[in-house]
Amino acid sequence: MNIIVSFKVVPDDQDIQVAGDRSLDFSKAKGIVSAYDLNAMEAAAQIADGGKVVAITAGAASINDGKLKKNVLARGVDELVMCADDACANLDAHATACALASLVEKVGEYDLILCGDGSADNYAQQTDVQLAARLGLPVVNAVSKITPEAGVVVVERTLEDVVETVRVPLPAVVSVTPDVAVPRIPGMKDILAAGKKPMDVSGVAGACENALETVSCLAPEQADRKLEILDASADGAVAQFAAALKAAL
Repeated sequence: MNIIVSFKVVPDDQDIQVAGDRSLDFSKAKGIVSAYDLNAMEAAAQIADGGKVVAITAGAASINDGKLKKNVLARGVDELVMCADDACANLDAHATACALASLVEKVGEYDLILCGDGSADNYAQQTDVQLAARLGLPVVNAVSKITPEAGVVVVERTLEDVVETVRVPLPAVVSVTPDVAVPRIPGMKDILAAGKKPMDVSGVAGACENALETVSCLAPEQADRKLEILDASADGAVAQFAAALKAAL
């Protein structure tokens, strides 16, 4: 089975700083693969069964990073196709689906497209369905298990109160939850082999315009702390603590 797996490069949230005006400073945050997409990569590697796994992504020119590309290719991925262009910075789901659709056409024949359920930054959960709409393919989300069969995949969707089993004709787009597979930790042998795998890095081929306008992106306001300290040995301290906790909820 030939599988395309899409992923997004996001700023490492450990290095994002919050300025005094609550704006976010990404200047020191390195790009990493969105955590949800790591599960999709592992699922693709497990079910390819001798087929080819091609990873695709689109983003700013900064995603064309050697360490990041090797990290992707060391996870059971056979080939990387990347659009690295500042024109693709800060794309919304609509524009991302447009850019990814162009990369899918570049890859050629495939049986299945896997996506993470959402991205670790915006988590809009829209790119998969919009990509499927552009390609004219069926799409299933919230998938926690994939079983390939002849011409179809049988998937399980784990919802709040039920587990659905759905049979989807191929080709199709499937977005997976973190439960679908545990991402591997690449070894040194995998990392060294990754440097010899095909990488196709190009600029943007056509215009992909955002459908949404971001008015602002600010960190939440910090709530003032009461700094009320109770002496545990005092009479009624537990009751006072419980009352204060109840009042704060």
